[in-house]
Amino acid sequence: MRLIEYLVKMNELEEYTLLAVNAALHAGRDIMDIYRMDDDAFAVQAKQDASPLTAADTAGHARIMAHLATTGIPVLSEEGADIPYPERQGWERLWIVDSLDGTKEFIKRNGEFTVNLALVESGRPVLGVVYAPAVGTLYFGSRERGSFTCRPEEGDHFGTPGELLAVSTALPMLSDRKVYTVVASKSHRNPETDAYISDKEREHGIVEVVSRGSSLKLCLVAEGSADIYPRMGPTMEWDTAAGHAVARYAGARIYDPATGEEPVYNKPDLHNPWFIVERL
Repeated sequence: MRLIEYLVKMNELEEYTLLAVNAALHAGRDIMDIYRMDDDAFAVQAKQDASPLTAADTAGHARIMAHLATTGIPVLSEEGADIPYPERQGWERLWIVDSLDGTKEFIKRNGEFTVNLALVESGRPVLGVVYAPAVGTLYFGSRERGSFTCRPEEGDHFGTPGELLAVSTALPMLSDRKVYTVVASKSHRNPETDAYISDKEREHGIVEVVSRGSSLKLCLVAEGSADIYPRMGPTMEWDTAAGHAVARYAGARIYDPATGEEPVYNKPDLHNPWFIVERL
């Protein structure tokens, strides 16, 4: 690739990263308006029509779609899961979006839910944004710049990539951890995961296990707060694409334990294989 072509692609990816960050921040504000409803209004019953959870999903998704519409790039999300593969297979580049990842965490009001956007090219995520609005933490990463984290102020909107990078910290961050740390699902722990952790205990001796909800698990490995995240259970592409990018461009490896291969996206079947996220 000639230098001018590389610079154009790099600049485009930076602009798309900025766009995705602002989309996530705006969607997060909409979601938090619903999250902060009083207890009586917040009563949730499994995504019934007009429930706060459904309203949060809808509000966040609408906000994100309004931002991404300016790119002309197709979007894959849970709301569009029924798009036939013959239609999707020609999408060399697409957004993969989850406006509210961590349904159980949202309902429990523990704050561990996220807004997720990823740009995928030829099956691989080239940028990802994960925003946890209730805890005020943003993660973002791209093929060209690496991965970062920051704590945006409420109401923030970044006008340039430089503004965003100026308040961000590169990942992974320095850590003085002495104990091998495994991050596991807060709401989807299963016997296979427990067996994997037992293997790590035999290998490393003392092992600390940290539980988190949503795509925050991938981000803990990305930032260096954990060594490994084993996901021995079902996930969908929109659950992982953004966190995959953040972890990958922070220097972590994401792979299918059965094949050693990195997961790909926009497959005929939108389910992910089991996977491991591991610091190298």
